[in-house]
Amino acid sequence: MTVRPARPEDAAAIAEIHVSGWRSAYAGLLPSRDLASMSTVRHAARMSVAIAAGHGVLVAEQGRDVVGYCTAGQARTSGLGDGEVETLYVLDDHREQGHGRALLQRAAADLSGAGCGSLFLWVLAANPSRYFYERLGGRLVRRGTTRVAGQAFEQLAYLWNPISPLATAP
Repeated sequence: MTVRPARPEDAAAIAEIHVSGWRSAYAGLLPSRDLASMSTVRHAARMSVAIAAGHGVLVAEQGRDVVGYCTAGQARTSGLGDGEVETLYVLDDHREQGHGRALLQRAAADLSGAGCGSLFLWVLAANPSRYFYERLGGRLVRRGTTRVAGQAFEQLAYLWNPISPLATAP
């Protein structure tokens, strides 16, 4: 397994992972028509722009295949932490193999190197991935509401403060 910065040619694989991740994680939560209408072409175009702009996109590879990705950068809003993980998805067939952990730790290390002393992320309360963040030491610090596909959902903010234990974990 390798974690590295994304390259432009990774955009299509990242889009496939994103759409697949949403369809898996949010089946039964979001309307089926919204999940079915997600476009890998549109998401790949957005990812191409983000990668070209140097927006902290990381990928996890297994052999030659991109099996997960993460986006992270300076916090988009103040009040929770310095750095923020915006997305983290791993293909279902590659979960429980350390890819998510490696992506999160690399994002933490990169953000720490950029001067961030803490890291947070938001996750939908109904998403079972929240337990993954708890196992890695994320501390639940805030509850909020977000809108997805026109519906309100509870979301949870997890914080690593200081960032260093996550960034330097073996």
